[in-house]
Amino acid sequence: MSDTAPHPAPDSFRWPVRVYWEDTDAGGVVYHASYLRFMERARTEWLRGQGVDQSAVRAATGLAFLVRDLSIEFLKAAMLDDELSVTVEVKERRAASILFGQTISRADGMALIRAQVRVACVDLERMRPAQIPSGLIPGLPPIK
Repeated sequence: MSDTAPHPAPDSFRWPVRVYWEDTDAGGVVYHASYLRFMERARTEWLRGQGVDQSAVRAATGLAFLVRDLSIEFLKAAMLDDELSVTVEVKERRAASILFGQTISRADGMALIRAQVRVACVDLERMRPAQIPSGLIPGLPPIK
């Protein structure tokens, strides 16, 4: 297994993160759940960059995006004060979900985390999957 992830596609989104004490265990090593927060923030900022205000969408439609499935590969540990870059890339779109590829790397390019995250569009009142409204997220690939 290689220590570095392949370079993200030119159209992938990057979000910077710095590691703070609250993200680490007593030894200054990033706690595993912190990586999930970093990836969530990057996906949220990706949506903002697409012009999607999740609070407004929820208020207007009753829909929200929830993590449906997640696989994560821990390659190396991040440490206190590390500067990280979190990428977001759309891998697949279905009628009611989006599969994202995400990486977390240190500023020096060393890949720390590789993940695939499937996010489902959910009707919050019924807690059931719902079709992603057409045109909600500009630039999404066609439905598979």
